[in-house]
Amino acid sequence: MYDAPAPATEAELRALEADYCSWGDTVHYLDHPKFFDTCEGSYMYDAEGRAFLDLQMWYSAVNFGYRNPRLNAVAHRQLDRLPQVASQYLHREKVELAATIARDIEAKFGSKGRVHFNVGGAQAVEDSLKIVRNASGGKSLMFAFEGGYHGRTLGASAITSSYRYRRRYGHFGDRAQFIEFPYHFRGPPGMTKEEYGEHCVAKFARLFETEYNGVLDTKTGQAEFAAFYIEPIQGTGGYVIPPPNFFIGIKKVLDQHGILLVVDEIQMGMYRTGKLWSIEHFGVQPDVLVFGKALTNGLNPLSGLWAREELINPTVFPPGSTHSTFNANPMGTAVALETLRMCGELDYGRSVAEKGAYFLEGLKALQARWPQIGDVDGLGLALRCEICEADGYTPNKTLLDRMEEEAMKGDLEAGGRRMGLILDVGGYHKNVITLAPSLEITFEEIDQALELLDALLRRCVAA
Repeated sequence: MYDAPAPATEAELRALEADYCSWGDTVHYLDHPKFFDTCEGSYMYDAEGRAFLDLQMWYSAVNFGYRNPRLNAVAHRQLDRLPQVASQYLHREKVELAATIARDIEAKFGSKGRVHFNVGGAQAVEDSLKIVRNASGGKSLMFAFEGGYHGRTLGASAITSSYRYRRRYGHFGDRAQFIEFPYHFRGPPGMTKEEYGEHCVAKFARLFETEYNGVLDTKTGQAEFAAFYIEPIQGTGGYVIPPPNFFIGIKKVLDQHGILLVVDEIQMGMYRTGKLWSIEHFGVQPDVLVFGKALTNGLNPLSGLWAREELINPTVFPPGSTHSTFNANPMGTAVALETLRMCGELDYGRSVAEKGAYFLEGLKALQARWPQIGDVDGLGLALRCEICEADGYTPNKTLLDRMEEEAMKGDLEAGGRRMGLILDVGGYHKNVITLAPSLEITFEEIDQALELLDALLRRCVAA
């Protein structure tokens, strides 16, 4: 019989972790990752009860706040009613959730389609790769963006621009061809954001001018590429926001050459930008749309994709085309269905826009005081703050690393309280604070966040 050990101290847990846990699952960005004990709303708490204001919310998976009462209640009800069922059978929540998503996309983009579920975002990306390869007659080449991130499975890492995710493992199929994204702050000097977007579209369109650019058989008009994978706003790349005209130009080129547009909404969906889908800001229609993360507010793994009817109907994508034991699990689909009901009842479009504008103005005020803040930008509550040398441009990863470490000590002053700050780091040079607070964050908590960032800069710049 197995005897459960007595609860370990933190020191004992760290020793056990050092001996028995893989460090390959990204928990060791800091030398001593923080242990947390409880959470509520916008805050995480350690075992001593110290509060940490969270400005990344589990990489934008907990858009609606930790322990959201309405969503937690649904999880409890489902646990007591139908927590498990094999995916060869049906349950109400799966069907209603798929219909809700498909009808929403049809109303917004004008195309009938179907929804296919999986567990994690990378797995849904893998499923989308099968769909576009199948639809294109087996073409395995994709376009994706410099700075783009789509996951770390073998297939997803092939369309993620960071070589470090592929270096040890080689390729499963072909690596994507990576296209310049209009990262205006680090783009060519003298161009407006809109001009830079047009410049990047023109560079992409040039690839199709002659067969010697390597993507098109000009005699038959056949492109070698099946799809272009995009994040409307780059996530891990540093919350880079393109000009409004950019994707219209990209989609025009794709349509001319029969290349599908796959939109990755895993991080920016679920009202992070003030729209249910961030691509709604940019005036183009997806052929495939991938979603995950905040769909269940982080309560139960669930992801999926929507694809146009002609790409996914049962005659072209039959039963067994792809499968996971836990896809469409009833715990996940029940919470996700309630998430979408809640979004339909509450005006997140208005509140996220208002809070995001307020937060962005506060970041601009910080930028005016601190030359080390080179760029700030945002759309809704997807915000960026780029940390630089005192020249306001040269990337300063060292300073941001120091800020992240100091923020986790839990001893910053804000409003007479001592607390910590949870930040996420991204960007091409790993010098960008990517801010993804709870969509339920209050204006008072935004003020608190700005005060904590100011205190953090004061401490770390002086050091």
